[in-house]
Amino acid sequence: MQQNIIFIELEERNHLLPLTFTRAVSEIRIGAFTFKERWQKILPNTVYSDKVQEGYLREKFPENNSESNVYINPCYIPNPILVDEILQLNEDESLFSSENKIIAYKGSEFNPKDNQNSKISSANSIHIHYPWDIFTHNANVLESDFKLLCNDKTSLKIPETVQVIGDVNKVFIEQGAQLQCCTLNTNSGSIYIDKNAEIMEGSHIRGALFLGENSKINMGSKIYGATTIGPNCKVGGEIHNSVLFGYSNKGHEGFLGNSVIGEWCNLGADTNNSNMKNNYGIVKSWSYDKSTFIETGLQFSGLIMGDHSKSAINTQFNTGTVCGVSANIFCDGFPPSIINHFSWGGKKDAPKFTLEACFETAEKMMSRRNIALNDVDKKIIQYIYNQY
Repeated sequence: MQQNIIFIELEERNHLLPLTFTRAVSEIRIGAFTFKERWQKILPNTVYSDKVQEGYLREKFPENNSESNVYINPCYIPNPILVDEILQLNEDESLFSSENKIIAYKGSEFNPKDNQNSKISSANSIHIHYPWDIFTHNANVLESDFKLLCNDKTSLKIPETVQVIGDVNKVFIEQGAQLQCCTLNTNSGSIYIDKNAEIMEGSHIRGALFLGENSKINMGSKIYGATTIGPNCKVGGEIHNSVLFGYSNKGHEGFLGNSVIGEWCNLGADTNNSNMKNNYGIVKSWSYDKSTFIETGLQFSGLIMGDHSKSAINTQFNTGTVCGVSANIFCDGFPPSIINHFSWGGKKDAPKFTLEACFETAEKMMSRRNIALNDVDKKIIQYIYNQY
């Protein structure tokens, strides 16, 4: 019988805001894949769906129930041991982490029990709990994803004008990818260049890097690992240890470091973010769940940006800044460290971007990728607009 996997949203959903305002947790990207894509790659002949917490997301991410389901917390990155432990679950049996957090449950309805019908995982799986965990763990996930992607496949030949520093076997070039007159340094991690992606001349790349399908790195760029550039992105300037989910642009000079950028975002020319405090202290970042700033435990932490947000040229983001959905940032000086949804300007007391203007901007940007803003996505944006 075909396996039916349902991704269950638990406490991590609220901790991963603003990234989960507009998507199911399973659609979070780290390494080369979203959580869901990784499971689809590992177990391809399987039905997948989501059990989302918020009603306004259920039309886009419907749940597909069967008589027997495997409920999985997608925030635990699968490795061979974890996959095997989940596949061996019996009916009405739970799998917990060593911290007593639910990882998986098998049953007709989600009803995990911490009793004799439960097991403790020995997989030591990476757990993504907060947005900054995404770039913190990206290096390890990229390396495991590289092996998963390259299994039983052959890379295109590395062009003669490309200089590889390190192991050439840690470079994989997919069909249709283009690169000339650039350097690829694999001493710190692998480099995967997906289908029809392009690295323009004069660019210097240090792994680990995943460059998604149809994405471009502009001339003279400096990319440090561990960095993920999702599909259909355009990037330039200097990027370090950051994750761009997809369909977002940072096409010009400026620094982006230790950051996570959602979909359909655009960082204007010479946009920079600080990723370390002047006093070298631990960075605090806004928690939507706690409605206050909380410590990240990190000395390096940059910008977390929700979907559809934009920054004007010369925007300067403070260390640990969190930006909501569909903000338009063009204020002078530093914007605050928490930028409201639909902010028109970026300041704390800035007016709201009108919903009609928000739709119009999204439609124009998305049409450049030949994608339409559909009614379901409009309902999601409108719900967030009315709630906040």
